[in-house]
This record gives sequence, C-alpha cells and structure tokens, in this order.
Amino acid sequence: MSTQQIHSETSPIPPGLLARFDELKAVLQEQRPGENFSALEEAFLFAAERHGTQTRQSGELYVAHPLEVAHILASLQLDTVSLIVALLHDTLEDTSTTVEEIQQRFGPEVARCVDGVTKLSRVAYSTSEDRQAETFRKMLLAMVEDTRVILVKLADRLHNMRTLDPLSSERQRRIASVTLEIYAPIALRLGMGKMRSELEDLALSYLEPEAYQEITHYIESRREASESFLAEIKSEIEQRLAAAGIHAAVAGRIKRPYSIYRKLQRQKIQLDQVYDLLALRVITDSKQDCYAALGIIHDGWRPIPDRIKDFVAMPRPNLYQSIHTSVIAEAGQRFEVQLRTQEMHQMAEEGICAHWKYKEGRAGPDGDDGRISWLRQLVEWQRDLEDPEDFLSTLKIDLYPEEVYVFTPKGKLIVLPREATPIDFAYAIHTEVGHNCVGAKVDGRIVPLKYRLGNGDMIEIVTQKGRKPNADWLSFAKTSRARHKIKQWLNADGRGRAEELGEKLLDREMRRLKISTKQLKSAELDSVLHKHGFSRLADLYAALGYGRYAARQIAEKLAPANSEVPAISGDSASPEPVAIGQASSGALSVKGVNDILVYRARCCNPIPGEPIVGYVTRGKGVAVHAKGCPNVQNLMYEAERRIEVVWSGSDSETFLAKLSIYVDDRPNILNDITSILSDEKLNITKVESRSGSGLDRPAWINITLELADISQLEKIMSVIRGLPYVREVSRSARL
Repeated sequence: MSTQQIHSETSPIPPGLLARFDELKAVLQEQRPGENFSALEEAFLFAAERHGTQTRQSGELYVAHPLEVAHILASLQLDTVSLIVALLHDTLEDTSTTVEEIQQRFGPEVARCVDGVTKLSRVAYSTSEDRQAETFRKMLLAMVEDTRVILVKLADRLHNMRTLDPLSSERQRRIASVTLEIYAPIALRLGMGKMRSELEDLALSYLEPEAYQEITHYIESRREASESFLAEIKSEIEQRLAAAGIHAAVAGRIKRPYSIYRKLQRQKIQLDQVYDLLALRVITDSKQDCYAALGIIHDGWRPIPDRIKDFVAMPRPNLYQSIHTSVIAEAGQRFEVQLRTQEMHQMAEEGICAHWKYKEGRAGPDGDDGRISWLRQLVEWQRDLEDPEDFLSTLKIDLYPEEVYVFTPKGKLIVLPREATPIDFAYAIHTEVGHNCVGAKVDGRIVPLKYRLGNGDMIEIVTQKGRKPNADWLSFAKTSRARHKIKQWLNADGRGRAEELGEKLLDREMRRLKISTKQLKSAELDSVLHKHGFSRLADLYAALGYGRYAARQIAEKLAPANSEVPAISGDSASPEPVAIGQASSGALSVKGVNDILVYRARCCNPIPGEPIVGYVTRGKGVAVHAKGCPNVQNLMYEAERRIEVVWSGSDSETFLAKLSIYVDDRPNILNDITSILSDEKLNITKVESRSGSGLDRPAWINITLELADISQLEKIMSVIRGLPYVREVSRSARL
C-alpha cells in the first residue's frame, strides 16, 4: 500500500487510527512547518501492514500502541527519526520483520535504534532474570550510541503502563515493579520529571492499590480546601513579587500520590500526619530574580530550618536546577515553594528532551552532557558484571539520584549517592586510593570508614601503601564503582588462594593413594574435568579450595582402575574440612547434589516459597539465604561459591518467622492481632511488646510464629496491616 492510498476507501486501517495518525502529523507540522513527513507515513503503513490483525489484550489493533508511543514523543518535540522508530519499535519482536529489512527501507539510523529498543525475547536464556538483564545491557549500550533508544523505550513503557488494566494482576505487578525499579529512575536520571512522576504514580496504583486508593481519596476529600488555600497564597505571593518589581508566574499544586506514599514509608507516619501536601512553583525571568523572590517569601512566611535546598548553585547530576524551601503560614499550614527560571522549568519537566538538537542528520544531546556521561560511566563499570543478578542489583543502585555534594581538600566538588561513605569517596578519586585506604577525615576530624557523608563535607583520605580492600567494606559501600572495584579485587585474591588450597588438597589425596600427578593420563584428567563442568585444571583447584567438592572424591576418580584405594585412617588420611552428609533441613537441597550439608542462614531465615540462593562456606556446607538478604550482596562477589538450591521439604514441615508490628498504642491491639493468628490456626512461640508513653505514642510488637511457607506469611501480614492503628508490618530477619 502506497502513501497515496492511506485514506482510500479500500484501506484496511480503521478510520479511527487514520484520524489519530492525522492528528500526529498536524502536531508535527505545527512544530516544524514545511518538513516532509512522507517517511513517517511510510513507517505507519509498514507497521500497520506487518502487525496486521494482531490485537492487544484490550482487543484493539496492535498498531494503535506504536502510534500512541509516537504521540508521546511528539509531545516532547523529538525528531522524525525518533517517531519512525516509535512506529516500528515492535516489528522486530512481534512480526517476521528483520533488521536488514528495516535498514533497507528506512536507513541504518532507524534500524540501529529499533534494534536497540527491541527486547531479546527470541533468545533462550536459562531464567527470566537472565533475559531481563541482557535486555537492559543491550538497551544501555544502545543508549550510549544514540539516546533516542531510551526515549522511545520510556514512551513505550509509559503507554503500556497507561493500558495495563486488561492484563492479569500478576503481569500487572511484574510490569509495574520493573517500571518503578528501572524505568522511572532512568527518567529521573535523564531529568524527565513529568514522565517519571506519571510512571511512579501508575506503578504504585498496581503494586499497592489499597495505599494508592487511600492516598487519592485523602487528596480528593481535601481538594476544595487545598485549592482554596493555594489560590490565596498564590495571590499573596504574586502581589508581593509585583510590589518588588519581580515578574513571575506562580502556580500551585498538590503533591503526587507516590511522593506522599514514599514519605509515609520513610517516616512511618499516618496520612493525617503529612503536613506539607501543598506546593507552589514560582517561575521567574532570571536567576537573580529567583534569589530575590526567595528573600521575599521568607520575609512573608516563616521558613522551616534545614528545608532549604539550592539546586541552582549546585545542580543535580541530571542538570536539575531549582531552589526549594518549606515555610509555615499563619494558621500553621506548611507548604513548599520551588523557585526556578523558565529554562530551568523546561529542563525539570522534559530533561534531556529540552536540549534536543537536530543537525545534519544527527540528533541528540552533546556528548559532554552530564546525563550522558553518567550513562557512559555506568556502562563502563558494568561491562565485567557477567552475573545477571549482580548486574540488575547494581543497575538499580546506580539509577537512583545522587544528592550528596562533598569536596576534596583542594576544593574539587564530588557528587555521591545519599548515604555514601568515605570508601565511596576514595574510589571516586582513584582505584588505588580506594584499595590503600586506611582511614578518613571529615572537616579535619577522624571518622570511621562507614561514616555517612553529608552535603558540604570536606573529605581527606588517609592511605597506606600495601593495604588491601576488606570484604566488610561491601556492607557500607554505596556506589557501584566502589563495590565493583572491591569485589573485583576480592574475587581475584580469593580465587588465587582457593586455587592454591585446592591444589594442595588434591595433591595430598593423590599421595595418600600413592599416585603421582605426573602418572595421570590427559584423557583421564579431561574426563573428570568435563564431568564436573570445568575446562581447566585451575577451575577444578578453585572449586576444591572453595569447598564445592571433596578432594578425596576427585582423587579416587582420577585413580587408575587397577589401583587399590586405601582405607582412610590416621590424621594424614583424614579429608579436608568440607561438610559432607545429609541436608540439615529436609526442606532444602542443592540442585543435582545429594551429599552436601545445607542449612538456613540465621541472618535472614528463609522459609519455603521465598526466592533463595546458596553460598558455599568453608567447612560448614551450603548456607541458604533469602535473595533479598542484605548479606547476599556482600557474600556473592565470589561467583564460584554461589550454588543453586531448591525447596524440597514436605508439606507438614513448619518454620519460624518473626513479625515486627508498628502500631499506635491503643487498648486491645495485642488481643486483635492474636485473635487473627488464632483464627488462622497458627502457633505463636514468642511475643514481645514495647509501648511508648501516652495514648498517641507508638508501640512495637514482635511475634514469632510457626508457618508453612511464604504465602501464608504474606496473607497474615496483609490481614494485620488492615487493622486500625497498625502503621506498618514487616518481617524481622533475625528470630
């Protein structure tokens, strides 16, 4: 079908979609009058033809989705190539179209971007986590080459989030979770505040529907009073600014549901204890006027100490600039005021799209744009992270905004994540400074290496040549650079020691069998290596050193068939301290291995149904941790010691779990909770409580229960969370 036939009576495209495409062209013609959009028409027709009668879960034709993605990008005033990519972005994944075909029809630039956006759904990975990790790897690499890849992906995700309702609740939660953990932070790092806000609110509505509904109901029930208050304050600010000769636009708003939800979770308070729901934005003509307006506002309303943030003087890494202050009105009502110029406002709303450039066929921001240099660093640091779980966890850490501004003794500004420590600072300066770090001074005062840095701190790192990184550093290092460098060093050091130990253990067992390693035939050795999945002898030595296999077993397999294996007796014949035997918990086992001791780690006490990971200890067997256990990240830098474990116990077995319940101190709370547990026929093994003074003070209740699996735990927590006066319910890792 040619572009001339797009509106013909015989066109297979429904009139509604054609009208929507015409609306897209009208927007673009207004933005860029005189530009030829024939390539865009061809892309729309191509997508409609290839997707054909494919439909979404809602029943509408699938091509409606890429068309809406193009509309989102048009609202950001992106170039035509971006819109063509939007229209074609699902053709590789969902149709028989090839990259070569797209390149032939629309050029290499479009083909490269479409390929970058495409998910790797056709590749067979062992787990969905592997597939997701590889998808993000590919996307990040493509982003470095062309930023339009992530912009199309963000628009794609936004439209998918807007249309999640027809999907099952499980798929809704899975998609919303990835949106909140990956895509919303990417939008934030690219400075796209408006898109990030919508992604967060939509994700919250599916992940925590009850909390979302409660917050939105609370906002709506007070909307009339809130808008009346904002209108009054807005008018007064406008009058005061006008009297001072400052031209400014003032707008009021109520804070977003997700922003309120985060505050409730962070401060453990109830909705009626959120006093700063309202905010005003003052947009001036110049930076000088921003500071002048700040003085006028502080002169009219009492500022709240420690709530003034100047992101104009020190912009965030995503180039966000604004002055934030919180003040109190005469009636005691708190509200926030943000002051910025028009240019700053456009940057805050649209981020990287606000600086979009289109010259000589090359679109995108400058190469030295801070948001892109962050991305390059991220890709560089994570090239060596082969493990999907490690890659995803460090990616999530890196995506969150950096908000601590510290200085070297020479006055150089270093931007680090919140809760960063001197170790993060040391590795930000240089890898060797980090490796040789023995201490730190903050503003001339000696502090521990786990000290949390604050804005304006001046840090001096004390080094000593020959010092080595410590595994304990991983428990408080926050930046991916620091964690990666520490893990890299520990892994290399641990691997070397494991190989050395493994070689000694095997050599000892071979001597016990009176066999010289020189007598071994290469075929026999290759057979044992292949059987255990090793390509090199060094890998076998490392596995023995880490305790994954017993040297005695390997030696006996290497012994010639006609040799006699002596009985084990005496100290010289005793095996190395590798735990061999039946699993200590009948509910756990190592996948494919029956003779390794397995036990639940006491730091997290996982229960059946909970995602778990095994860690080979030295001499104690396999420790099984919950995947969410904080210690997992600190232990798993040695990939050789990670092992797959599975739940395999009987249905009758029970496990202990401890609930920590944070409540308003009211009569009969404990009775209500124990009644729920009794109705569920759960056995309570221990109850602890601690009360504050007075009726309005909080109380803490800790209850240890016998449970069958994680689903039973989640059900109980959900029921208790619904009780009046219960602020938060969480699972305590330690019993």
